[in-house]
Amino acid sequence: MWMDTSISRWLRAALMAACLLAVAGGTVAEEESHPQERNPKDPFEPFNRAMFAVNEVIDKVAARPAAQAYDTVTPLPVKAAVGNFFGNVGDLWVGVNSALQGKGGDAGNDLARLLINSTIGIFGLFDVASELGLERHDEDFGQTLAVWGVGDGGYLFLPILGPRTVRDAAAWGVDYAADPVRFIDPVRVRNSATVVRFVDIRASLLPADKIIAEAAFDRYSYIRDAYLQRRRNQIFDGRPPRLDDDY
Repeated sequence: MWMDTSISRWLRAALMAACLLAVAGGTVAEEESHPQERNPKDPFEPFNRAMFAVNEVIDKVAARPAAQAYDTVTPLPVKAAVGNFFGNVGDLWVGVNSALQGKGGDAGNDLARLLINSTIGIFGLFDVASELGLERHDEDFGQTLAVWGVGDGGYLFLPILGPRTVRDAAAWGVDYAADPVRFIDPVRVRNSATVVRFVDIRASLLPADKIIAEAAFDRYSYIRDAYLQRRRNQIFDGRPPRLDDDY
């Protein structure tokens, strides 16, 4: 319990520090230095750039070194098993969101994946379902709200949580509440699982760091545009309608 409380306090402290930095005046400087780059999908750009700067520091001093160490010392089969395990844990909530979006077939597929990988796949360590042709989907409550007609509310960047939209940031609270990892007991195991999942996800993004460094003149804009495009594809299951030429 003490570790759980400590992590919560650390997260709150990080977010508070980020907000204080924004209030301190960094947002004004950013707004003046990028007046020609304002994107209609990014109405909070000055605030977002300040939060992005805070997150870059957190990533540089903590997240990225941990991910690099994990990537270096962990054998590939173990990394695959870790990713499979947490992917299997998430299939239950993916299936719920598929059902909420009216995708009955996908929901059945997700449930079948969960049952097969939890049994034959030894608690999800092996992705047997994919070998049997059952596709893994990627659904969350933010996508569900989008299907229900809720607007995105504009782009938003938050330290640790990373790129979001206002809609997805609000939906993250529901995703977090439904996360099966939250119900692991004892607390020390839950905290360990949370940290391992975070580091594993960050390690999977290490190849993208090099791509962004080589291709992006402005890291913030590059990540924002890539996120919004990917999010749109997720919401429309890879078949988004054509955007208006003006946009």
